[in-house]
Formats: sequence, C-alpha cells, structure tokens
Amino acid sequence: MENSTDDYKIQSFDPDSQILLKTALKDPSSVNLEKVCSIIVDQSLKDVVFSKEAGRICYTIVQAEAKQTGGNIFRKHLLNRLQQEFNKREETRTSSLQEWVCYVTFICNIFDYLKVNNMPMVALVHPVYDCLMRLAHPDALTNEEEVDCLVLQLHRIGEQLEKANGQRMDELFFLLRDGFLLQEGLTSMTRLLLLEILEFRAGGWVLSSTAHKYYYSELAD
Repeated sequence: MENSTDDYKIQSFDPDSQILLKTALKDPSSVNLEKVCSIIVDQSLKDVVFSKEAGRICYTIVQAEAKQTGGNIFRKHLLNRLQQEFNKREETRTSSLQEWVCYVTFICNIFDYLKVNNMPMVALVHPVYDCLMRLAHPDALTNEEEVDCLVLQLHRIGEQLEKANGQRMDELFFLLRDGFLLQEGLTSMTRLLLLEILEFRAGGWVLSSTAHKYYYSELAD
C-alpha cells in the first residue's frame, strides 16, 4: 500500500478503532465492515477535518476489498448509511449546524473519491445536489459557515457534478445569483464568496490569475 496508515488522520480514534481501521485498510475481509463504516461515518459527522479525509480512507477500503474478494460489502454499508443521514438532514441542520456541514463535506468527499468505472456514482448525484441546493437557500446564505462549505465543495466537485447533471447545476447557480443580487443582510464575506464562485463557474471552473489575486488578497485581509 502506497500510503502509511498514519497519513489517513486516524490518530484521533480510540486504540481499538485505530486497529480496526488499520486492518480494514489492508485486509478488509478479516473485519466487520459494517462496524468500520459506522466508525468512519460517526467520526466524519463530528470532525470536519476528518470528514475531508474520509473519502480517501473509504476509497482505499473499497479498492482493497474489490482486489481481495471482488466484493463491495463496505460500499453498500456506506451508501446505506449516507442515505440514512440524508433522510434526516433537515433535522440534523436544526439540531447541529456543525454536524450538517460535516455531513455535506463528507458526502461530497465520497462523491469525489468513489468512482465506478472512473465515473461518479450515479446514486450520489441527486443527494449531493440536494445538499448543495439546501446550502443555497436564503436562510443558509445568511450563515457564513454554510456558504463557506458550499463554495469549498463547488471548488472541489463542481465540474464533475455539472458533467453528471448540467440542468441541476444551472438551477443551483440561479439560486446563488439571485441570493447575491437580491438578498438583503448578507455579510461582505458572503458576497465575496458568492461572487467568486459565480465567476469560477463562468470561467469554466477556473479562476483567472487576476481574479484569483483579487479574491484571495481580499480573503486574506
């Protein structure tokens, strides 16, 4: 395996969970993959740093299992759990904004890493869009944490998502444009982030060096 398990940011787990994860990364058929899935998802929902790493861990386990047994047990458990969390997303957002942001980061990370025949998993396209659309609603645009999450995810997977379903990306950007132009009470930081992402997509998911300099010097200030 190319990466040492320390690269996967699993030091934050308790010793038993660390052993389980390290084993799953190398020898998935020897452990309870449903339990492994639960440990990864539970940690992702409370630790935003780990939620950005989790896709890589899941990808490695999926690849190891496919190579070892030709199976996809881990992926099935992962998709089931993502579906369960998706179904209660509004409840999660109400009870814990941090957990909601972690969930969106996690599902987008999984979308980015887990491919079938080098293509994004079709099952995740609409749920990911639904999460990002929720972040573009007026009540979410008044919260910088949600706007920041939305913009980060679009930087990461926007182009892939648009290829998977361009019509929904148009709908999402109508919401963002209307929010930028019409919504009152947005902070200057939120306006800057929205303008930057509108320009980013308009430029074919690339920011010109001039625009990059402008936005990132503003953000640094």
